[in-house]
Amino acid sequence: MKIKQLLFTVIACAMTMSVMAANDDQNLDDKMSNNGNKTLVAYFSATGTTMEAATKLAKAIHADLHEIVPEAPYTSADLNWNNKNSRSSVEMADKSSRPAIANRVENMAQYDTVFVGFPIWWYIAPTIINTFLEQYDMTGKTIVPFFTSGGSGAGETLKYLKPSAPDANWVNPKNFNYMSESDIVTWTNSLK
Repeated sequence: MKIKQLLFTVIACAMTMSVMAANDDQNLDDKMSNNGNKTLVAYFSATGTTMEAATKLAKAIHADLHEIVPEAPYTSADLNWNNKNSRSSVEMADKSSRPAIANRVENMAQYDTVFVGFPIWWYIAPTIINTFLEQYDMTGKTIVPFFTSGGSGAGETLKYLKPSAPDANWVNPKNFNYMSESDIVTWTNSLK
């Protein structure tokens, strides 16, 4: 009888310790994910440059990663900024343009902070970023724009993005050209 009772106690202790260890792992994941708040890194990348930056950011801050996929992929001809009739030139000339997106974030409500990455086109974010922001209720969320660029800064990015999520808390855009993982960690820690 005592052996059965001892065996039961040992098994119960082992199960309790296993549950506690799982909870510790979850707590560690929560701490690494912005002190328990869920963080998303969403990005649009036409050539792969912004995808590389977004992947590095998501890894550095232990965030979920989401690619903003255009319904009609951009070709190199679409991206020819020297051609006034190229798709990107036409879209950027019309600030009300909202290119369609092929995918959505599942359960956007779970995220408190959304990093949004994009290349700079004509000194602002591509209008597909407005499409992305307007798909969701961003009320109370912190939105952190980051960008890659061939040489220009953020320009009037916030002026054209804020109306797409007017009730969000906005952070100034950050240029991710040449940022190392340690630079990213230092920058994101400065946001807290």
